[in-house]
Amino acid sequence: MTDPIRIALLGADGRMGLALIAQIFENPQAHLVAGVSAPGSANLGKDLGEMAGLSAFGVALTSDLRAALNICDVLIDFSAPKSAIDAALMMSGVSCKAMVSGTTGFTQSEETAFNLAGDDVCLVQSGNFSMGVNVLTALVARAAKALNGDWDAEVLEMHHRHKIDAPSGTALMLGRAIADGRDVDFDDKAVLSREGQTGARRDGDIGFAALRGGSVVGDHEVILASELEMITLSHRALDRSVFARGALTAALWAAGHAKGKYDMGDVLGLKD
Repeated sequence: MTDPIRIALLGADGRMGLALIAQIFENPQAHLVAGVSAPGSANLGKDLGEMAGLSAFGVALTSDLRAALNICDVLIDFSAPKSAIDAALMMSGVSCKAMVSGTTGFTQSEETAFNLAGDDVCLVQSGNFSMGVNVLTALVARAAKALNGDWDAEVLEMHHRHKIDAPSGTALMLGRAIADGRDVDFDDKAVLSREGQTGARRDGDIGFAALRGGSVVGDHEVILASELEMITLSHRALDRSVFARGALTAALWAAGHAKGKYDMGDVLGLKD
């Protein structure tokens, strides 16, 4: 029997971190060895298992990321852009050489810095680790490729009231799938919001609308509309555990792969 993959969590006391603790606890292929949060977290020193509503693990939440990176095989990151970049930079001098990141809200310069920092590790990055969403993304790219730019493309998403970035990472991932399918530059075609006297819709635009409210885990819809017909492709997450399960699947996959930049399409074998 092979030894379990040693996992460290960055952002362990957040919503996704707590969901991941539960998923790791249930998976015999994984072993949680460290949980890391910001130095100012009120949860430092608390047992990770008890934080997640489980029995005690004997592993306390810490702010010492370097120590965690020296005892794990894979780091799973659901934190903030600066924390994710700092972690990727730190991995050049530690034993851990694989990172799975679900952090969103990067600026373009932060995204570039993060990707450069992750050059020497196996980096799996995704705006959404749900297996269903990643199948949806592949379908959206295929539909956009089959339909020409005469079809208007809109991405609609809704999340819980506590989400701090908009559009969501998942919405941007779906928008980029449309751009990839059409073989156009996403940044040139994306319209992230609309207000006031916007004028008529430009041909080829990829529009976005973001809704926030209640406890919605994540709803995403891609609309492709022509003058005569409309196609809607959608996904609804019913429980946050779908994201944690997908991230753990990615971590177990990353532990056996060479350095490079990957996404869930690679993990799930969805790429042509």
